[in-house]
Amino acid sequence: MNLPSILKVIAKDLQTQGARTLLVGGAVRDMIMEREVKDYDIEVYGLNTLNSLENFLHAYGNVSQVGKCFGVVKLYIDKKEYDFSFPRTERKIGNGHRGFCVEVDGFLDFSTAAKRRDFTMNALGYDILTGKILDPFGGLQDIQHKVLRHIDDATFMDDPLRVYRAIQFAARFEFRIAEETSILCQKMVENKQLDELPKERIYEEWKKLLLKASKPSIGFELMRIWGITIRYFPELHALIGYPRWYLEKDRWAHTMISIDIMVSILKKQRQKNKKQASNHKFWLKLLFAVLCHDFGKPFITINPKYEDIFSGKNIQKHKSILAAVQTNTLDVSIYTFSYKTIDLEAVRSFLYRLTNEHTFIESILPLVAYHLKPSEFYIQNIKAGDICRLATKVSIEELVLVATADYLGGEDKKDISTEAQTNQNITHNYPAGNWLLMVAENLQVKNKPLKPLLQGRDLIALGMTPSVRFKEILDTVYILQMEGELYNKKIALDYAKSLIQA
Repeated sequence: MNLPSILKVIAKDLQTQGARTLLVGGAVRDMIMEREVKDYDIEVYGLNTLNSLENFLHAYGNVSQVGKCFGVVKLYIDKKEYDFSFPRTERKIGNGHRGFCVEVDGFLDFSTAAKRRDFTMNALGYDILTGKILDPFGGLQDIQHKVLRHIDDATFMDDPLRVYRAIQFAARFEFRIAEETSILCQKMVENKQLDELPKERIYEEWKKLLLKASKPSIGFELMRIWGITIRYFPELHALIGYPRWYLEKDRWAHTMISIDIMVSILKKQRQKNKKQASNHKFWLKLLFAVLCHDFGKPFITINPKYEDIFSGKNIQKHKSILAAVQTNTLDVSIYTFSYKTIDLEAVRSFLYRLTNEHTFIESILPLVAYHLKPSEFYIQNIKAGDICRLATKVSIEELVLVATADYLGGEDKKDISTEAQTNQNITHNYPAGNWLLMVAENLQVKNKPLKPLLQGRDLIALGMTPSVRFKEILDTVYILQMEGELYNKKIALDYAKSLIQA
């Protein structure tokens, strides 16, 4: 295994003190699975006190006492962080993640210390000096067979957050859940043990599910099966069994496909924009928008001339007509979309049960509210002014990404859906989105609203003082600018003068 050389140096020096140094937890798992290791957790066996370990580590870098009450000392070397700890046991003495009694013992055997961990794949140890892997609970075999299995019923049930950890691990590694682990998780949900979890801890596991899994749908399906959605997230659960207006499957199935496709879209975006790729808030915003985009009932107005085409008896014919509309080869207004009853309050309620980040939540709502606009505008061949007005409410580029995932998630595109499920490359082709991006770029409103030709200082220069009328004139000029009637500052100033005089 390829470890930072400093760890071997420290392990050799600790050996002279009679101590043994083991790499533990997720780092060992990730190395075995040939994944990037980001967090290094090291357990030291054979020292009497934590202070002796802390004093020893001072020679190698900066030492922090954060986590010392849990037997953890952090070592910082060249901006890298390493967690050194003594082996420990934990006993549940109260509710919540702080309701544990931690007992640190430098002479505990590895098997006893590892029993407190959640899953067999996370209970591996690696002797830094000898290269020997310690596997007291069969973690290597479970990794080989892609199985997520808990270690001990009692210790697992001590922390109900492990249900959410099972969900995000299963999705990230695409492991199946061992039957006994699935039964235990479902039992913990039924016993209302998840009620004691603070939303901050739940949200951290949700973020790992959304940001680290290629197929978050695996995790959401587990939430559905184990009863989490119906108990804790009824807005999400309401999608189950609710049919989409022209497709065979329900909105839950559509949303699951769409969320996986959104991940593949974002990964493709990462290759184009590295700065954007590292922005986790950007990823989360779009992923939550896709997850919530069907929280409401859409009304579709159909030209009576085509009502028979859209009946269930004529699905295939209907799909050919729809395809013609999408590719702009059928010059008729067959249908229009509206989400007049989309429940943004349901979206807010759902998101506030995960986080209190108000600005972040409010940034998601326009993406949900307007996600049908790209198709609507494309079909209706909408004017530039409407696109400029839309850009004042939402980022066109972000909106198109959400709408693309929704469009590609349609069951009438089974080839695309299948590719998403098998994690193959997808051609993210959405005609309406491509058109809207092109027009928005030409109008210079792709990522931000149209820059106003006039500002307050321009009216002040014309002799006005700030007032209600002041804002009315600026708004009127801006509306005409978006319509294309005022296209340079001189014309805008002349028009403003006429309004002032009037």
